[in-house]
Amino acid sequence: MQQLSAQKIRSSFVNASRSEVAKLNLPKDFDSLNWENMELLGWRDPKMPLRGYLVFPSDDGKVTAVLLRAPEAGARKNRSVLCELCRAVHAKNDVFLWVARRAGQSGRDGNTVGTLICADFDCNSNVRVEPPKNEINPDPAAVVLDRIDGLKDRTRQFLERVQGR
Repeated sequence: MQQLSAQKIRSSFVNASRSEVAKLNLPKDFDSLNWENMELLGWRDPKMPLRGYLVFPSDDGKVTAVLLRAPEAGARKNRSVLCELCRAVHAKNDVFLWVARRAGQSGRDGNTVGTLICADFDCNSNVRVEPPKNEINPDPAAVVLDRIDGLKDRTRQFLERVQGR
């Protein structure tokens, strides 16, 4: 992923008002992010923990960002779930049903789209965990590359749903 400026991120939101974008807090470590090992940028707002952000650059260089909302504490289920983006299985508190208001008039009318995503947006590192070499996975590096491609595809599909495509 190419390094993105704060201004580029703020201008790429498709489902947030100008005031919501103006209030967003970038990740604490924004200036030291390892952009080379990222397919997407996701973070929870440190001042508003139920708010999250997902930023994804497409292959053509266009950047799309969405504002997400996490469930209230009482709405979480007590079971292991699968992150829909990285497909990593986590314990019950590590994946949330993040909800995004749809882009455009549909979102202003109250329509939303949700998906299960790692609570702290650890998808980039999850897909890079190499499986042990065995008969099923003779080339762990190839498995990681496939996971990275899958993460990109599923993120793109989620963002298309938010945009009503």
